[in-house]
Amino acid sequence: MMPRPLTHGCNLRDLMRERLPDTLLARLDDLGHLARQFGVAAYVVGGLVRDLLLGRPTLDVDITVEGDGMAFARYVANQRDARLKIFPRFATAYVVFQDGGTVDIATARRENYAHPSALPTVAPTSITDDLTRRDFTINALAIALNAPHFGNLCDAHGGLRDLDKHKLRVLHDRSFVDDPTRLFRAIRFEQRCGFRLETRTRRLLHDAAATDLVQQLSGPRLRNELLLLLAENNPRRTIQRMAQVGLLRFVHPRLMLTPQRRALLAGIPPALAWWTTRFSGRAIEYPLIYFMALLEGLTRPAMDVVLTRLAFPNRQANTIRMVKARLATILRRLATHRSLRPSQQYRLLAGFPNEGFVLLAAQSGRLARRLLDAYLTTYQQVQPLLTGEDLKNLGLKPGPLYRKILDRLLDAKLNGVVRSKTDERAFVKMFVASQSPRTPCATPVKWGTQ
Repeated sequence: MMPRPLTHGCNLRDLMRERLPDTLLARLDDLGHLARQFGVAAYVVGGLVRDLLLGRPTLDVDITVEGDGMAFARYVANQRDARLKIFPRFATAYVVFQDGGTVDIATARRENYAHPSALPTVAPTSITDDLTRRDFTINALAIALNAPHFGNLCDAHGGLRDLDKHKLRVLHDRSFVDDPTRLFRAIRFEQRCGFRLETRTRRLLHDAAATDLVQQLSGPRLRNELLLLLAENNPRRTIQRMAQVGLLRFVHPRLMLTPQRRALLAGIPPALAWWTTRFSGRAIEYPLIYFMALLEGLTRPAMDVVLTRLAFPNRQANTIRMVKARLATILRRLATHRSLRPSQQYRLLAGFPNEGFVLLAAQSGRLARRLLDAYLTTYQQVQPLLTGEDLKNLGLKPGPLYRKILDRLLDAKLNGVVRSKTDERAFVKMFVASQSPRTPCATPVKWGTQ
């Protein structure tokens, strides 16, 4: 928790030494020295300051500069032999140091919104004015980096008080109107930190959510906010909060938190525990699992509307579509698991995304989950010992027959019909003999000599 008492202008140097990793503290100190050399004032702002005061770990380092932030970013990159990417429209830069550490550097700026939900136009200003444009008071905090003021806290909007009282408060009445993504961020901070919305902020949030302002957001911006919400520690709570506020309709007009969706969402945490225990080395996108659960029950055309509206990248969209297309069929077949041979289980599950397996586990019984486990630990790794080159050496002419033979050979190996390379050759001999006498061969097949 935040130490008491703290006030605007107090110094947090000791708290920084206590709570920040040594490498991060050294980097901030170095940036302060570089800023003083360059003739600008640098501040660390936003999430790092908030989380420092809350005693929470953070990885994001956002630096705001009074002066030419882009010129300072170039200076930092040159002095420290770092890589640099600049975004001129927003007066921001991204610096990647040789040790892999990163910082975002921005010019202190004021923002003007041409219309609600538009991206802002920006103009240079002071750190005090820059903090005024922030979403919530708890994020409108800054720490000076320049010596001799290193560690001095800037809190012009009562962020310290709101942190202490666990309140989430916007800085002005048009906050949600200017940027409707703040509706989703409010839920994110509310659920992550256990904060409650201040009375006026709650009223402004509900008023904004009741309008169509969110509909004016671009697909990528809305998708980003949704996936960030679903990446929180308890996505079920954030989804429930979105439903309470009335934000699910912006994903799809017919999307509601039905009992079926609640049950599926409740099944995901134990399914994730199973996955991480058994398959920790296999990457999955946690937010995508919850997003697919949220879409479960929508028709395929409705799902396509959602994917198009939110402009999902092809890779993620393909995963969502594949899971939607196959999930119900797999669930039905798993219900008859006692009659499925290993080769049938393999064909049923081959190529299914990892995220889909978690959803399957969330909806399956213990016995069906054992089949998933068997596929992922054993069947998925099974391959015939013979290759296409072996088939060529056996005198078979390359062509579609190769695929057919290897597929049948894989089934035989999964089912325990063949175990050795000798077994596989014998199986191929019988299979080829069972085909048309006109099966194309490059040369006569000399089974006994291979």
